[in-house]
Amino acid sequence: MSESTVLTRIRRIVKLIGLLQGSQGYNAPALARACEVSTRTIFRYLEDLREAEVPLVYDEERKTYRIPGQFFLPPTNFTADEAIAMLVLCHELGDQHKIPLFAAARSAAAKLETSLPRRLLEYLRNLSGALSIKLDATNPLEGQQGTYAELVEAIGQRHAVRIAYRSLHEKEHIETKLEPYQLLFNQHSWYVIGRSSLHREVRTFNVGRIDSLAMLDTPYEVPKSFSLERYLGNAWRLIPEPGPDHEVHLRFSPRVAKNVAEVIWHRTQQISFTEDGWLDYRVQVSGLSEISWWVMGYGDQVKVISPTDLREMICRRATGMLSLYNDGATNA
Repeated sequence: MSESTVLTRIRRIVKLIGLLQGSQGYNAPALARACEVSTRTIFRYLEDLREAEVPLVYDEERKTYRIPGQFFLPPTNFTADEAIAMLVLCHELGDQHKIPLFAAARSAAAKLETSLPRRLLEYLRNLSGALSIKLDATNPLEGQQGTYAELVEAIGQRHAVRIAYRSLHEKEHIETKLEPYQLLFNQHSWYVIGRSSLHREVRTFNVGRIDSLAMLDTPYEVPKSFSLERYLGNAWRLIPEPGPDHEVHLRFSPRVAKNVAEVIWHRTQQISFTEDGWLDYRVQVSGLSEISWWVMGYGDQVKVISPTDLREMICRRATGMLSLYNDGATNA
């Protein structure tokens, strides 16, 4: 059975459980219509639930099925469909090779499993085991669990912290008092966003580059005007740059056009295809540095139409790459 088929089956069973949970009851044809399957398939799903020790109640007179409203998965009051979602997401995203420092979610799923009836546990494991979530490469943040936990505590208590930080932008070790507003996992790693006393403004710090952290007795308040969305603005990924936003126009070759068009890369993007299969991609971004690396990743399959500053940035980097390889050939 393919992964897409398994996923469709899981969705239908989750929907079936949701319909039956605490309802007045549905007959088999109604369930089949709601789940968009045959009546024969519904009977097979119902039998699966019985074998998983889900307490199905059948009303002989009305020919309907239901799950009693008081049936929840102890001790958390999770319904069965909530349990499926939690087990799949926590096991997948909590794996050490997926989202780092998310092991607590995996631990929570393990505790949930111990409270389930044996047959239901086996059933859920079969379903969740058929799914896999593959993320981009991530920074494992080895040895940073304590730093992450202290940041969570600092945010909860609204206490400032003092950090020693390896800054790539400033190319030196810095120390600053930080009022942490938000922890954010983005692309590859965890970041903490807050007001830095050294910079006298809100800044973003990579948790993996924090060498030391000390909790201070200094309380702070998150400004009511702060929101993550407002702070990031139209940044391509994570770092908004000062100055007006840039209107970026890219043209992708037919070879990669559909691949690019399938993904929502940015909330402001607009796409259109030319008659010969090229993709015109337009987006409004706060700064050009982050998007330039994304453009470079498509090599000769994309051309920057505008702005000129981005074209020149790509040309300089392409020239640098050519020089690097030419030097390598000469040295070899």
